[in-house]
Amino acid sequence: MTIEYDEKGKYYTNIIQKVAIPSILQTTTHLIRGLVHVRQGERLKDEMENSEHFTAVTNAVIYDADGNQAFTSSFLAVQKDQIVWVMPVDEENGKEAGE
Repeated sequence: MTIEYDEKGKYYTNIIQKVAIPSILQTTTHLIRGLVHVRQGERLKDEMENSEHFTAVTNAVIYDADGNQAFTSSFLAVQKDQIVWVMPVDEENGKEAGE
């Protein structure tokens, strides 16, 4: 890892800090519950709109169209073109944000 400092003492590294946001993603065929990783200081919406083709989901639980658990994975790269909608979930009580 390299660290560079500017004249004001601010440092820059080649490591991108991300925050895990508990979320639900609906794809064209499955529902996914897990942690979506967004850059520190950005919103879930910003992650969906950036130029990367995939978004990282950890601790993923994938459900089929009938609501049955189909798969689990510690890491999942979801192609953004397949995401229909996404919403954050309140981690403490398992409810959607805003309830």
